[in-house]
Amino acid sequence: MELQALTALSPIDGRYRNQLQHLDAYFSEFALIQHRIEIEIQYFLFLSEKKFFKVSEKDKKALHAIYQNFTPEQAKAVKDLEKITNHDVKAVEYFIKAELEKIGLSPLKEWVHFGLTSQDINNTAIPLSWKRSLENEYLPAISNLILQLTTMAKDWKNIPMLARTHGQPASPTMLGKEIMVFVERLSNQFNRLAEMPTGAKFGGATGNFNAHQVAFPNTDWIAFGNEFVEKKLGLKRQQFTTQIEHYDSLAEQMDALKRINTILIDFCRDIWTYISMDYFGQKIKKGEVGSSAMPHKVNPIDFENAEGNLGIANALWKHLSAKLPVSRLQRDLTDSTVLRNLGVPFAHTILSLKSIEKGLQKLILREDKLKADLEANWAVVTEAIQTILRRENYPNPYEALKDLSRGNQLINKEAIHHFIDSLKISAALKKELKKISPHNYTGRILVN
Repeated sequence: MELQALTALSPIDGRYRNQLQHLDAYFSEFALIQHRIEIEIQYFLFLSEKKFFKVSEKDKKALHAIYQNFTPEQAKAVKDLEKITNHDVKAVEYFIKAELEKIGLSPLKEWVHFGLTSQDINNTAIPLSWKRSLENEYLPAISNLILQLTTMAKDWKNIPMLARTHGQPASPTMLGKEIMVFVERLSNQFNRLAEMPTGAKFGGATGNFNAHQVAFPNTDWIAFGNEFVEKKLGLKRQQFTTQIEHYDSLAEQMDALKRINTILIDFCRDIWTYISMDYFGQKIKKGEVGSSAMPHKVNPIDFENAEGNLGIANALWKHLSAKLPVSRLQRDLTDSTVLRNLGVPFAHTILSLKSIEKGLQKLILREDKLKADLEANWAVVTEAIQTILRRENYPNPYEALKDLSRGNQLINKEAIHHFIDSLKISAALKKELKKISPHNYTGRILVN
């Protein structure tokens, strides 16, 4: 069958194609070829800038246009060359040389890929596309999610809610504060990820500029490489490498993505649980079906889909971050085939963020359910009562409250107040204790 969304093996290119097709710009075979060409052209122009040869301003524009106006038809031409060379980067080199002939730069053809090995191109092209995907797609998506959660936290900062530890009723909290827990966790990891540099390798066949040095021994090639990678490409050049970049910084970034995904899995499960407890309803879209058999159902599918895709992404991030930094001696080829899957966990991650955003927009707060749950669990104020009694040096207050409340399913306002009345304490202290309820025993929380 001809490849299309309905016949694709992967749901990334099939079922979810409409939501993820923009990631082609970073992770497709076309994008890899285009980024390789961009690196080769930028390197060619940098050699010119450093006076190895001269290129006119008109020629510079024409050279930039080679990768800026690169088309799928040209990418196919590169792939046709690859069938002959059986080497993907060499095919790119030949394609660029042919383009130079078209714009009248045939005498300069041999400066294309001068002194380089294929990994000088791959280990700058892939990090550059990766860096752009983070900056253009991932970091803005996480930032928007954090902003969305922050807004919700502010809206719900005065909504008391029964907490549950070990699944059991516990000291009440505020709904807004519980959302802020995830805002803080995500913000911390977002900031760390945003500060991580994207590493790159650029140094010839085995990382020592051997070919460059033998051809031009008086040039400071280390300074040249540093300036090209860091100033022109915005990447961090690793100073001591084998034939390939050691991928430690890439692995660090992947581990950060995995950690953020883990936080989001935790968030999805919490929201799913709140929905199951009826704390949240979900907006109904006309025509949608929640169950093929049960007409009443509105399932929390967005959070379930997000959790599932986050899990797939994390499994792949884990493998990639553990595998990529390991290579035999100066190079084996395992990194190359693995890196071609870089877009898969990224796409599952982006898909998850879209699902979470969609799910959050459907939520309807059912404040009456939160209030009813608080009212049904007066036993949670026993902590407050025994703490105040400790303050007053009342004998064995914890034990007294334990006998009253533990395992007793009939604790309500009347039972608590009857207990307070039975205490041998002042009337003023009894009045203070009776002011406490599950609805106001929420501590001190700052959600600005």
